[in-house]
Amino acid sequence: MNDTQEIPLWEVFIRPRNGLSHRHCGSLHAADSEMALQAARDVYTRRGEGLSVWVIPSAQIVASDPQDRDQMFGPSDDKIYRHPSFYDIPDDVGHM
Repeated sequence: MNDTQEIPLWEVFIRPRNGLSHRHCGSLHAADSEMALQAARDVYTRRGEGLSVWVIPSAQIVASDPQDRDQMFGPSDDKIYRHPSFYDIPDDVGHM
């Protein structure tokens, strides 16, 4: 067994500046959260592009399966109130 299989994989999210969302920028292996933060800073913010860094163990991420798309997201299609397509938007509102 090689060493990277024993060291947890972490997902790295960077927020480049105030007002923007954190974005996934990559993954890395680290023994604990402190080492993951330091490695993320060193690897993903070398040019000072980060204001905030989040790291989370990959094993803690729960995601939907793309094959379950219809079951997961299909039921929202029958709720017309979720789609504002039938509202009249005043001209003075501009782009919405």
